[in-house]
Amino acid sequence: MQGSVFEIVGEAGFDRLTKAFYDRVPADEILGPMYPDGQTEQARVRLRDFLVGRFGGPQRYIEMRGHPRLRMRHMPFAIDIRARNRWVELMTEALDEVGFPAAVSDALLRYFADTATFMINRAEA
Repeated sequence: MQGSVFEIVGEAGFDRLTKAFYDRVPADEILGPMYPDGQTEQARVRLRDFLVGRFGGPQRYIEMRGHPRLRMRHMPFAIDIRARNRWVELMTEALDEVGFPAAVSDALLRYFADTATFMINRAEA
């Protein structure tokens, strides 16, 4: 892959990806309850800004919120293997929907799968 993910898809690409993902969340039986009414748009913008910075674009997320501290920020949410798998499943569907080049989708999916595993903070019930 030549160029950063950001250079290839731009902010608009990450905007489409996070919208496609968060369009699926409210109706989801596992992830939906983690977002009180009206909170998905704020979460979407935070994820978009984080991904833009992480993959070569402007560091807006860090400028606004500081170090990502992903595990700490997600600790209030019960993330078990089911939640991890559903997050990856919905993000994979979102990636398929937006139609990024295969090399970009592959790189993002590897990152998402690894990071989602890192976020597990509860044993399965």
